[in-house]
Amino acid sequence: MLQKARKAADTKLSQNTLFGMGNPLLDISAVVDKDFLDKYGLKPNDQILAEEKHKALFEEIVKKSKVEYHAGGSTQNSVKIAQWMIQEPHKVATFFGCIGKDHFGEILKQKAAEAHVDAHYYEQTEEPTGTCAACITGDNRSLIANLAAANCYKKEKHLDLDKNWSLVEKARVYYIAGFFLTVSPDSILKVVKHACEHNKIFGLNLSAPFISQFFKEPLMKVMPYVDILFGNETEAAMFAKEQGFETDDIEEIARKVQLLPKVNKNRQRIIVFTQGKDDTVATVGDKVTRFPVIDIDQNDIVDTNGAGDAFVGGFLSELVQEKSLEQCIHAGHYAANIIIQRSGCTFPEKPDFH
Repeated sequence: MLQKARKAADTKLSQNTLFGMGNPLLDISAVVDKDFLDKYGLKPNDQILAEEKHKALFEEIVKKSKVEYHAGGSTQNSVKIAQWMIQEPHKVATFFGCIGKDHFGEILKQKAAEAHVDAHYYEQTEEPTGTCAACITGDNRSLIANLAAANCYKKEKHLDLDKNWSLVEKARVYYIAGFFLTVSPDSILKVVKHACEHNKIFGLNLSAPFISQFFKEPLMKVMPYVDILFGNETEAAMFAKEQGFETDDIEEIARKVQLLPKVNKNRQRIIVFTQGKDDTVATVGDKVTRFPVIDIDQNDIVDTNGAGDAFVGGFLSELVQEKSLEQCIHAGHYAANIIIQRSGCTFPEKPDFH
């Protein structure tokens, strides 16, 4: 009986309930050594945008013996994981982003369709589909994103079109990774203002230390509309430093971020900071609570690429079903645990989540 009741509750989910917008990238993943990292001046665990000096890196990494290609891009990963956790109906998740009219773009379209995500790409011919080199050493990953086409997203050419905007209006939960602040802050502001005016939920991710450092202005323009802020411990520390919080205590940072100005007073801002294998820290009401992650043997970790995205995906899958914060975090931990035992942001056919 319970099983039946649960099924009935779950079928209430309609298509396009979850909306994501970001940089669709094809991940080119390979195991490298320290010399490779040193050669290109990379940290073992980081996310950066590709510069001229990284051109050769992309040429070199595809020649590695065990190179793998996976559909990536932070927001796209998260909505894909959310859809995987939800399973049915298909196309609960919508995704917008920009690709090139090329082979890599076709792969991304195919992978989105296989994941049952309702992806609507703005396709253009000026730039090729974006790529992200994932340089794996042990259980670290250094990500170098060559945005290319992803950087060409245009609000007036895609988001503003009635057929696309109607999909935005259908959604109840919105999620955008901070990475998109470097591409189209205008698009983000249009979406978040809609969410705010209709008392819907908007989640943002700090995404990488460089966003808090070098894209502070667009980040802080969007912050008053943020209902849920995600990030990891490194990103939280950088945000705190840039905002002059004068503390490196993660609980204290969470409290201070929660109290930043907010437009929609109907929803108290929720802060969720993950810390790898350490407890996830989240604001529950006015308190900060720690949630332990699922124990895992270090030997079972294949690579941590996509772990943060997977956490958000799991979280969103329960959020769209109006579950408690605790349940959302539990689902996030489950999804991240699955993803780190596989290469790239990939997943088995079905989740085994209760």
